[in-house]
Amino acid sequence: MSRGNNYDKHVKEEAVSLVIDSGKSIAAVSRELDIAKSTVGNWVRDYKDNGTESFVGSGNLSQEKQADKDLQKRLRDLEEENKILKKAMRIFTNDQK
Repeated sequence: MSRGNNYDKHVKEEAVSLVIDSGKSIAAVSRELDIAKSTVGNWVRDYKDNGTESFVGSGNLSQEKQADKDLQKRLRDLEEENKILKKAMRIFTNDQK
C-alpha cells in the first residue's frame, strides 16, 4: 500500500459501490483495490453522510459550502461599499457648511 495517494472521484465511487451495493466488506474492497482499509472506510462514511455531495474533488467545495462562501464575499463587499458611502457623505456634508 502506498501513502499520500490522491484518488480520483471514479475510484472512490467504485470502492463505495463495491461496499454498499455489492455487500462486500471494507477490508475485502481495500485488499482488492490495494487501498488502505481506513481510507475506504472514510470514503464509505463520507458517502453515507453526504450522498451525492461526496468526493467533490481537490480544491472544490460542495454546493452548500460554495453558496456560503459566495454569501460571505457578498456581505464583505456590501460592508465595504457602505463604509465608502459613509465617508463620501461626511465629505459632502462638511463641504457645504
